[in-house]
Amino acid sequence: MTDKATQTHARESNMEKDPSTWVTGDEPMTGAQHSYLKTLSEEAKEAFDGSLTKAQASERIEELQAITGRGEPQKG
Repeated sequence: MTDKATQTHARESNMEKDPSTWVTGDEPMTGAQHSYLKTLSEEAKEAFDGSLTKAQASERIEELQAITGRGEPQKG
């Protein structure tokens, strides 16, 4: 079982962080980002840029998710 302090810490550590403040944001995108970004780019019929940093890829993924309807669940 988890206690309330553990649950609170998990929620706080999983909070979305601004990519511009990431310590590793200037590193090349991860393999997972590369793959997902390529898929989203194809679905959105947008150009794929394989040279993005982790932070840039994260922001681009959010943009493409908005275009394709992926990502955030639809509220209704």
